[in-house]
Amino acid sequence: MFAKISPRLCFQTIAAFFSTWALSKAGRLEVGNILTLLLFVLLFCFYRQAEIRLEKETALRSKFSQITVFALSALFTFFYMVVDYENYVQTLTNALFRLVVLSAAALGFVFLFYHVLLFFYSYTLQNIRITEDEPKYGKRLAFIAFIVCFVCWIPYFLYLFPGVMTPDSVNQFKQAIGISPYSNHHPLVHTLLIKLFYQIGLLFTDNTTVAFSFYTVFQMLVLALSVAFLIQTLTLYKVKTWICYGVILLYALLPYHAVYAVTIWKDILFAAAVLVFGCCLLRLMKQTDKVTVFLLILSGITVCLFRSNGWYGFVVCFPFLLFYFRKKAKQLYLPLFSILAAAIIVKYPVMNAAGVIQPDFVESLCIPTQQIACVIANDRALTEEQLQLIGSVIEMEHVKALYEPTFADNMKELVRAGNQDYLVEHKKDFFKLWFQLGLTYPGDYFRAYINQTYGYYYPDCFYPVSDAEGIWDSGVDIGIVHMPLIRGSIAVKLKEISIKLGNMLPLYGILWSMGTIFWIYLFCIGNTVLRKEYQKLICYLPTLCVYGTVLIATPVASEFRYVYFLVLGLPFYLITTLLPAKKQGE
Repeated sequence: MFAKISPRLCFQTIAAFFSTWALSKAGRLEVGNILTLLLFVLLFCFYRQAEIRLEKETALRSKFSQITVFALSALFTFFYMVVDYENYVQTLTNALFRLVVLSAAALGFVFLFYHVLLFFYSYTLQNIRITEDEPKYGKRLAFIAFIVCFVCWIPYFLYLFPGVMTPDSVNQFKQAIGISPYSNHHPLVHTLLIKLFYQIGLLFTDNTTVAFSFYTVFQMLVLALSVAFLIQTLTLYKVKTWICYGVILLYALLPYHAVYAVTIWKDILFAAAVLVFGCCLLRLMKQTDKVTVFLLILSGITVCLFRSNGWYGFVVCFPFLLFYFRKKAKQLYLPLFSILAAAIIVKYPVMNAAGVIQPDFVESLCIPTQQIACVIANDRALTEEQLQLIGSVIEMEHVKALYEPTFADNMKELVRAGNQDYLVEHKKDFFKLWFQLGLTYPGDYFRAYINQTYGYYYPDCFYPVSDAEGIWDSGVDIGIVHMPLIRGSIAVKLKEISIKLGNMLPLYGILWSMGTIFWIYLFCIGNTVLRKEYQKLICYLPTLCVYGTVLIATPVASEFRYVYFLVLGLPFYLITTLLPAKKQGE
């Protein structure tokens, strides 16, 4: 007689089989590869262990928890397969077979992510103790963080002296010294900061390159101070000292933090502002002091003025912030409205009075122009009216040659070379065209959108982070040259190795993946929801809103600096979700 096989064992076996199928497709393994058997055995054992963990964690057995984890599993499955699915069926021509394979892979991924999430949440929901009653060196930790980060970044500063300047950086510097007119395409306030510290540098030296380095040092100081403020916030919540030291080392030793600290981009100070703003929100749950309120205002204004999407993200957050802090309205409504008012005044009346050039219309249409270009490049049928409208703006015969699915600049430049004034004058007609083509060719629109954004949510996307160095060629026209103060083949090789390790070492490479870090961020939100600590969601909201604007209007499919604010805040999100809940006003 055969022993009775339990339904749960059957389910675990089936789940392991489909997950093996999914991972085989994702890993490009042939079905006869012995590793598929190993995968099946490991997955089966893991699923059984996950079920054991689930039995011990009553909070995860509730219907609410099950639905939440399943929804997150389905979301991760979508993020992974929407980019990679074509590789699973590229050898199949029969529609039914393609559907079966894709359905099986999707089912396998859902099983996989569901059990992995359950396994990790079974630990994080136990209120893992990350705090202690009396942290050692608590009052000095913030200062230690500042010094350690700044000192560890100095070798990169000396090697890349006076800083990394890309075309955007050079363009901003030309505005700062009056060669080019002021344009808010690169934030005016950031350009004026560059100008300020460059002029301070000129008080001490007549060397343009050395004078420019004063701004680079300022940026390094601000980034180090933002890390120090995070550490001070963690000590306020009495996070264990060894965890704080681990966070400090993460910022000090990860090479891209050091390289970005000396790269002249608006994104760096913007990321620091997003981190400080989030820390302020967390601190305000515990106490409302003048320093926190001041930094909330300063960081909020910086978020609004240093990137256009920061302004839009804050506007979306604003009503939620008002609602959350309604019990502290007397203390916090004025600061919040001050941020909004200051941003509005600078962005509109001040810039208009100063004659600052605003970004052109097409700059905000990256996704729509890419979707329309995809339809044209695929030789889809268009009506005479649609052809006439498009032809009034661009020369359509160039679209097929110039269309790059992951890069919107070609289409933007084609519009600028055409008749952008006509586009501006017929905005309503343009959006009507965009909507009509979307209804007619939804597949093209969907594929164009995925191609334009996949790097921000697909975890298996490599991006060469921090490989830029030196000064862009036109920098010599403004008297700034790359003048490394650390030279030699050893310095070159050490910097090269430090950057390339992110694409060589498993697990460590996760810290270099935008998509994976976004998944971790979503995991933290899910953990907060499952713990029913909804008040902490306000700390995640600003980043989520800004990240959403990237997905709506990104000009490049995978640009690490565009989401550096998320990467910089990773330790903050992980620790915040594990902190013991603290109700507002306590």
